[in-house]
Amino acid sequence: MRMVLFLLGWACVLAQNRPADVVDANMASVANLPAQKIAANDLVAVSVYDSPELTRTVRVAADGTIRFPMLTDPLAVTGMLPAQLERAIADALKRERVLVAPVVSVTILEYASRPVSVMGAVKKPLTFQAVGKVTLLDALARAEGLTAEAGPELLLTRPPADAPNAPVSPVQRIRLKALIDSADPALNVTLLGGEEIRVPEARRIYVFGNVRKPGAFPVRDGSETSILRMLSLAEGLAPYAAKRAYIYRAGPDSELRQEIPVELDLILRRKSPDVALQTDDMLYIPDNKGRRMTFGALEKLAGFGAATASGVLIWRR
Repeated sequence: MRMVLFLLGWACVLAQNRPADVVDANMASVANLPAQKIAANDLVAVSVYDSPELTRTVRVAADGTIRFPMLTDPLAVTGMLPAQLERAIADALKRERVLVAPVVSVTILEYASRPVSVMGAVKKPLTFQAVGKVTLLDALARAEGLTAEAGPELLLTRPPADAPNAPVSPVQRIRLKALIDSADPALNVTLLGGEEIRVPEARRIYVFGNVRKPGAFPVRDGSETSILRMLSLAEGLAPYAAKRAYIYRAGPDSELRQEIPVELDLILRRKSPDVALQTDDMLYIPDNKGRRMTFGALEKLAGFGAATASGVLIWRR
């Protein structure tokens, strides 16, 4: 019995003489994130010196409060920095006479109140937390850059400052060429959380018919292009292309497309100016059937003449 009392006494002495920087072992192994204002859904670790029953992790509620053991009322923590929350908890523990001189340490385990979403024509669409300083280029880098289908601009939607539940602000359009190629620092805005970044795909011009490489070709600079440029992207005309092409363009008040004839042969011979195309136009190069039939007949005659000249004639019915 004396030995038990002796050991208990020594345990009390060691507890009283424990250094002030010793905290709960679970808290000591956690890396502290950069100090930013706390908001709803963030996860914080609270360590109270020499009070393991009060040391715990707490998730901030949707209304921006936390409930702490032995405190009557919840604590409003939205907008506080970790150091401010430490003082608020210590004051509350003293005010309600839970502890005389509490020593409180707050560690941020997880920021969940600063989501930034990147979607659209990026290689890896994702949502991440804006912890520390995060810029628009940082967000695009986390999405592993743009795809080949990316359009000329991105759309940035930002929540109003200091009003997370208020209606979102208007969409800001940012030219990718100015942001990336020109490296305009004014466009590389800092993201604080709640932003949505969308990179729309480039609008296209469709080329089909008698061309070597038909397809849909993106217009990345947002400006108009021309028939000659589209033909170069389609690797030129295929044999037997007609002299007249057609542009099919959506009308302003109707889903039906307008048919616009174009004298392609005159443009190629520089007898007529090049024709501008708009995004979503369809350029059709029809087949010159008469020319194809003429060439086919000539090929058959040439083959017949070569066969008879060699003395070998094969007749098939």
